[in-house]
Amino acid sequence: MPNNFNKWKSVYDAEDLIPFTENKEALLWLKVKSVVRKEIINEFCSENQIVLKTTSLSKQFEELFNLLSANLEVSHKKLDAYILLKNTKILKELNQEKLVSELYKLQSFEWGGDYQNSLDKYLVSHYVKAIRSFDELTAKFDKEIKHAVQGYVLNSWYNHWSSILIEHIFKSHEIVLPTVGQIKSVDFFVNQIPFDLKVTYFPAEFLKAQRKEKGYPVELTFLKSKAKELGIVFDKDAKPSEIHYEISEKLKDRNSKASLEVLNTLKQENLRIVQECIKNPKLLAKWLYENQGEMRFGSENRLFLVLIDTDDFSASWKLKRNLDLLKPAIHGYLDNFGNKSLDDMKIEFTYQGKSKIYTTYADVIFVMK
Repeated sequence: MPNNFNKWKSVYDAEDLIPFTENKEALLWLKVKSVVRKEIINEFCSENQIVLKTTSLSKQFEELFNLLSANLEVSHKKLDAYILLKNTKILKELNQEKLVSELYKLQSFEWGGDYQNSLDKYLVSHYVKAIRSFDELTAKFDKEIKHAVQGYVLNSWYNHWSSILIEHIFKSHEIVLPTVGQIKSVDFFVNQIPFDLKVTYFPAEFLKAQRKEKGYPVELTFLKSKAKELGIVFDKDAKPSEIHYEISEKLKDRNSKASLEVLNTLKQENLRIVQECIKNPKLLAKWLYENQGEMRFGSENRLFLVLIDTDDFSASWKLKRNLDLLKPAIHGYLDNFGNKSLDDMKIEFTYQGKSKIYTTYADVIFVMK
């Protein structure tokens, strides 16, 4: 029997996960990679009466794969049984209710700058390279820098632990097989298909592009014109996001038929776009691949969990801790996953600066309030 270990390693290193979706031996390679951690591989081998001759983890990875690939059906069952048992223990260790309570302590989701996941670049460009005076720099600490760092830490903390919570919801479903050790580009297997989970919100830029395509006015332009018609004064020199917020809040506070109609018009237009995406999730999935950040580019199979507060898209971050919405939506999707066609999830996309056409499998789960 040929040794295909290096073959699958090369395919994985090239970030091409299609074969791991369609080939049982390739899938076995991924599962074995999941257990290649010193304590885990030792425990798995001990429980299955497997004796490895090699000692380094890289060599044990190859040796274990070669041994298990001799009987794919049996080996998949052994790995699945072991992984599921480990997962049961992990799930029991997480106190979901306590974690949710902690997440509810965050009352506002403000990054404190325009950097989000690039705090170092933000601080360097705005303070390190922009300010020559030591006194001026130190004067920025209490107000600006402290606010930026605090916002970054709090939001990153919220994103991390809410993601743990959401992953556990997936991993508690019977058709989901977790990865025991972390694997780049794979969070779990759904019906034996490897997926990376991406939790996100309905993208503002995508919404903007869809509004333009449908001939809807730019939201801010529409709000400004209606504010003028209704005699609502706002700070014209503020940032666009602040102007949008001020006008929207003043329209709500006015609480007249005319003011509420402005907000309802925008809401209904945006919801029509959302509903079209629910009917055709490939449209949004492809956009998300093509517009991902360059530093985090990937072409792996992905499940996008898109959270939408239909009354206020900017408040969608709160849904990451809402178990009453998350659990039924996620488990409902997984309950019906067996009815899906893999071909319907196949996506081809391109990426700016790269000549390759990427092929992957993806789907979108919408959680709406």
